[in-house]
Amino acid sequence: MSRHLTTFKGSIDDAVKAAVLEKIPDAIVAVEGSGGHYRLDVISPVFAGKSMLESQRLVLGAIKHLMAGDQAPVHAVDSLKTRVPAP
Repeated sequence: MSRHLTTFKGSIDDAVKAAVLEKIPDAIVAVEGSGGHYRLDVISPVFAGKSMLESQRLVLGAIKHLMAGDQAPVHAVDSLKTRVPAP
């Protein structure tokens, strides 16, 4: 895994989770990864009736500020799973 320099301070996992929860407050968010590469699993009723692309755009839109710029703390989202909670 490559290493990407960043000026970001604090837990990137926590920052990603907080950003998603700000956009999708009822979500259950799991974040794993390091070195700028992350895997996200997001469960929320907001995804009901949405295509996979629409659901993923919601999540990626929530974290776009963490992916912007040459020294962004999140370089890539290697896996993004969006699901509706089981009934």
